[in-house]
Amino acid sequence: MFYVPDGTERCGYYECKSCGSRFLDIKIGPSIVCPYCGEEPDMEIGPDEEMPVITEDAKLVQMLQGEEEVAKYDQLLSLAVTGGDYNWI
Repeated sequence: MFYVPDGTERCGYYECKSCGSRFLDIKIGPSIVCPYCGEEPDMEIGPDEEMPVITEDAKLVQMLQGEEEVAKYDQLLSLAVTGGDYNWI
């Protein structure tokens, strides 16, 4: 699961078109690299290795503003991942 820090007042709600995961991120843009299936570039590659192709598959669904709204979406995503287990939160 990918979390935003407590007290975050503005973040993006994203959905990845490759793996279908939904998550919050403090970076806001039309699309970003998915933290679950996306591959971050490794700048310390050798001469025989290829640079991985970076694809921004996670598309912005909604921009969330306000601490209450961010906390609400964070809890909803947590419940979706845990299958509704309130004791986990």
